[in-house]
Amino acid sequence: MTDTTVPVTTRKDWTSDQEVRWCPGCGDYSILAALQMLLPDLGVRRENTVFLSGIGCAARLPYYMNTYGMHSIHGRAPAIATGLAVTRPDLDVWVITGDGDALSIGGNHLIHALRRNVNLTILLFNNQIYGLTKGQYSPTSEQGKVTKSTPFGSLDRPFNPVSLALGAEATFVARTHDMDRKHMQEVFRRAHDHKGASFVEIYQNCNVFNDGAFEKITGRDVRTENLIPLVHGEPIRFGAEGQRGVVLDPDGRLRIVEVAEVGEDALLVHDERRDEPGLAFQLSRLARGPFEPTPIGVFRAVDGPEYGEAMNQQLLEANEKKGPGDLAALLTSGGTWTVEN
Repeated sequence: MTDTTVPVTTRKDWTSDQEVRWCPGCGDYSILAALQMLLPDLGVRRENTVFLSGIGCAARLPYYMNTYGMHSIHGRAPAIATGLAVTRPDLDVWVITGDGDALSIGGNHLIHALRRNVNLTILLFNNQIYGLTKGQYSPTSEQGKVTKSTPFGSLDRPFNPVSLALGAEATFVARTHDMDRKHMQEVFRRAHDHKGASFVEIYQNCNVFNDGAFEKITGRDVRTENLIPLVHGEPIRFGAEGQRGVVLDPDGRLRIVEVAEVGEDALLVHDERRDEPGLAFQLSRLARGPFEPTPIGVFRAVDGPEYGEAMNQQLLEANEKKGPGDLAALLTSGGTWTVEN
């Protein structure tokens, strides 16, 4: 009889013997700590947990987890993770990536993993810079950003990772930040428990090459006034006294208002389970950047067919109807030819 009891573990059990090598003060440390402290509470086994990453500072994280893992190729972690998740549905597969890794060379791999709804938990560390290669602009850097690779300022319009994930119709999309461990753990737990593709953007400070990129909204003295918590089923409001909120105007646009001026009944009630992603997309565009009131939390959490289950069911049905396939016949069918010396 198989023992299904999950052993009790602590953070220490999930921590590898490798020396953590990030710059002192890097936001990656707090994300790592949040994960290591959360995993003992998820009811999962270390031997059934896998962390896969691409290239970049964030991609070192699998070394520091006492689980299975792989430091893969630049941008390809979602593709490799897809192969693992669909062939081993018994595993918990996490993808660790950064804004450069996921949204530049890895852009196509990311959006296809999301649209297929592969059972993955994808954490994107967004510091709006290439940190590992010493400070070039990234796909999320703001326009005008002066870096070693853009000495006259970046001309590129930045990606909004949450908007991109919603555009790909990911079934779970959320945002958190490295200055709030409790919020990170709450979002990570929700993402892990979701069946299908979960995408979490984490605002993460690179204190060497892009220090303070998010301090206008995540700094302790401004956080209450500039982070807009999204709570399912509740009116969207924020501020120390909940004095500000979000309304949906008749023309379909979202707007930040003073609650005293419009009344609480006028506020938009957040619905993360809304199947159509348009309103969640509008929320992701409410702020022009991390320098004005910005929504955080879960934007979308809906059910959808999980890719691995659907693929394996299709293979099973095909095998039952036609019997074992003939690989040799497949390779020599259709448009084939013989090359003579």
